[in-house]
Amino acid sequence: MAYIGKQPVVGNFQKCDAISVVNGQAAYTLNVGGSAVNPENANHMLVSLNGVLQAPGDSFTVSGSTLTFASNLATGDVIDFVIILGDVLDLGTPSDNSVSTAKLVANSVTAAKFNADVISGQTALAEAPADTDELLISDGGVIKRIDYSLLKSTPHKTLLSTTTLSSTSNVTFNNSLITSTYRDYYISFSNVHVSSDGTSIGLRFSTDNGSSFNADALYHRTSFGIAADGTTIYKNVATNESQFNLAPLTVGNATGENFSLRLYLFNPLATDNYKHYSGVMSSSDSSANANQFILGGYWKNAADDVDAIKIEPASGNFASGTVKFYGIT
Repeated sequence: MAYIGKQPVVGNFQKCDAISVVNGQAAYTLNVGGSAVNPENANHMLVSLNGVLQAPGDSFTVSGSTLTFASNLATGDVIDFVIILGDVLDLGTPSDNSVSTAKLVANSVTAAKFNADVISGQTALAEAPADTDELLISDGGVIKRIDYSLLKSTPHKTLLSTTTLSSTSNVTFNNSLITSTYRDYYISFSNVHVSSDGTSIGLRFSTDNGSSFNADALYHRTSFGIAADGTTIYKNVATNESQFNLAPLTVGNATGENFSLRLYLFNPLATDNYKHYSGVMSSSDSSANANQFILGGYWKNAADDVDAIKIEPASGNFASGTVKFYGIT
């Protein structure tokens, strides 16, 4: 084929390191830059001995990196040079930054070519991934990418507010927290102390975002518990009250006397059902007796939605403790 200009040179041409002749030796190792090289075959080599080019296959052979002359060399013989022409389709080692993506055959990069630190050597993410961050996952042996949002767990409860009690008259949750985002709610009172001895704890509902709290005879409740003696059982049913009583045996205010409460509020914004609650109250009464009650009840007004609630002691205030309000997914 004719070319305009200089014909392209194809091959991997290498000049071997100088070889010192050893008297009575025919075989010599071929090195380039101190490293052994393996020519394709003898026909891909130019070998000069004592100023004369040698005939490949007749005057010398090659196996791996070993060049073997047809007869032993003697003192005074000189191997002038050995040039390896290489595979005429072998371009040798590519220059830095010269191999593009298009030059790689599909699937040519195998697992064996990845370094062990291909992941650990990267910059670590110092916080939880964003929903749109992507991870690699094997789907039946096929690598695919997936958004973190599809993998992360969704908490059953979402903390909406935390209140630290300190001479607090009441705790109120309104429509800034009770929204259509959540159907049900969970309230936790932890290690709460009251200022007044022998007080009960009341719960009231509002339908006007807390501007007023209903005190009509619409509150119906039940409670079941056991006293500190381990045998006394308390059962109580109350109907048509003006509020829910969450502490059937009241709470004391002496040192060490306190209460903790877990309370669930079910679907308060619905307009087709009574507004139910259930919970567990653990308390110490005025005699330092430990009491445990299972609580439940409903507000008998199905048409109105409850968008605010208030919990308060019958007298005094909440002296200390922590209240957390959660939305339930």
